[in-house]
Amino acid sequence: MGRRIDDATMDNVELLAKLTLEPKEREKVREEMEQILNYVEKLNELDTEKAAPLVHILQETNVFREDAVTNGDGLADAMSNAPRSKDGQYMVPKTF
Repeated sequence: MGRRIDDATMDNVELLAKLTLEPKEREKVREEMEQILNYVEKLNELDTEKAAPLVHILQETNVFREDAVTNGDGLADAMSNAPRSKDGQYMVPKTF
């Protein structure tokens, strides 16, 4: 089987990754990338028709507590700091 990753592809990879590879490094990276492609092709041979999609390796459970008000809404405390308030809202000077 011939090379699947040609020089133009390697040039593009170097450019996108902002790498400058020496010839020996470039050849090693090319071989490693081709091994990755071979592995992906091997995975594509598997029959996954009956396999359920996996979102996470652990069972999906909500680890968070239920939302519950424990200390009230704090409106009275907030309004106690306002110089002027009306109907639970701050009153401020009109702006133009």
